[in-house]
Amino acid sequence: MAEAMSERVRDGHEMVRLMSPSLVPGRFAFVTAASDAECARLLPHARGMFREAEGTSLIVEADDMSSDAFRQITLDVPSALDGVGLTAAVAAELAGQNIPCNVVAANHHDHVFVPEHLAEAALSALIRLSRDAAREEPEE
Repeated sequence: MAEAMSERVRDGHEMVRLMSPSLVPGRFAFVTAASDAECARLLPHARGMFREAEGTSLIVEADDMSSDAFRQITLDVPSALDGVGLTAAVAAELAGQNIPCNVVAANHHDHVFVPEHLAEAALSALIRLSRDAAREEPEE
């Protein structure tokens, strides 16, 4: 299956420099579908999914009553799946700000899910991280 894509970035420093984080509209929740029927009902609405021993984990739109809602920050760099350093840099930066994150690597971009009430702080931290990387020379 052929697909048109831009050049993939593999270098960690370059991925961070080019990541251009943006907050995606919506609120999301991580849920587990314990049965095939529940999975079939949720899958058409899922943003992401992964099969685990305990059931199928899905990322779906959070309902209005969800207290565990997450926001999605997309890193708009065409990161290579075999690139090294982007996830580590993002997780370390957010951990330094005491912001938990769940990183999902998809085929074209990485997506960072953070608790809803910390989304703006996370976005600011990632923008700052990217700007700082643009100012410094990569380590050799």
